[in-house]
Amino acid sequence: MATWQLDKAHTQINFSAKHMMVTTVRGTFHDVDGTIELDEADPTRSRASFRVGAASLDTNFGARDAHLRSADFFDAERYPDITFTSTAIRQTGDDRFDVTGDLTIRDVTKPITFKVELDGIVTGMSGQRHAGLTGSTTVHRSDWGLDWNVALEQGGWLVGKDIKLDVVIAADEVAAPVGAALAGAAAS
Repeated sequence: MATWQLDKAHTQINFSAKHMMVTTVRGTFHDVDGTIELDEADPTRSRASFRVGAASLDTNFGARDAHLRSADFFDAERYPDITFTSTAIRQTGDDRFDVTGDLTIRDVTKPITFKVELDGIVTGMSGQRHAGLTGSTTVHRSDWGLDWNVALEQGGWLVGKDIKLDVVIAADEVAAPVGAALAGAAAS
């Protein structure tokens, strides 16, 4: 099993939600890091762990971003990290997987499942292996206590209850320390 570190420059954590029932607001989190323990022979044995900085969210509108960072939503000052740790991986196709894990927001942890596709593994210009994955899921924000809302005069709500998460993951294989590689070779 090899360790892979997120390539922050090429990883995107995006979200979207309905606004006033008819338009969609999109945003991204810029502060993300994490690792993947990838078992290429049996990907279902792999593991992943990610951390996202709640205050790094960006919807391209400062007042909305400040409100989302406030206690009405993420309470980013009190709960600076959003985390995801995989708990199970089930193969659903050649390079497709259901990745289930624990998502923690505001110290509330709930299980979710991402539909993930392994887009490929290549050797980069530096000789280091690089992997690409994409995934998506939809969550109900109230499951994490993100309940703030305003009823609309014509019916419905200002902020949609469902949040779509789309992730584009780029990761670089971490080279094993020379001592570990020699010990592995000696054992075989």
